[in-house]
Amino acid sequence: MNKSTLEGFSAGLIEDNDLYRWEVLIIGPPDTLYEGGVFKAHLTFPKDYPLRPPKMKFITDIWHPNVDKNGDVCISILHEPGEDKYGYEKPEERWLPIHTVETIMISVISMLADPNGDSPANVDAAKEWREDRHGAFKRKVARCVRKSQETAFE
Repeated sequence: MNKSTLEGFSAGLIEDNDLYRWEVLIIGPPDTLYEGGVFKAHLTFPKDYPLRPPKMKFITDIWHPNVDKNGDVCISILHEPGEDKYGYEKPEERWLPIHTVETIMISVISMLADPNGDSPANVDAAKEWREDRHGAFKRKVARCVRKSQETAFE
């Protein structure tokens, strides 16, 4: 990861003696409602990583259809490998052992730029995103961006 030229995030261990818990800072992608935001999240890796995916949770408040109200990120790449019992996701869209922190971050940054309103973790945010994207949804995201800027380096 140190050789990566990918921009838009930084990642590292929360504590030097715990390889399973990482903190990431994600910069809101340009030309999106999240632009200018500095969003802190934690990645928690299972003991059997890379066979199973990590869990990702935003610590900074964020209003997004694919982030539940507790901050848990819900995207295909972080779902358990194999068949989707609901038939919504293809196995190749779900977790694969080839994924890395970098590929997870690329997916999360992409999610911020282009929410999936068909599979929401936050139904209220998804409804606003579909029905009032440039009104109530935009205002709530703007509040989250401002708050993230104020608390980014605490």
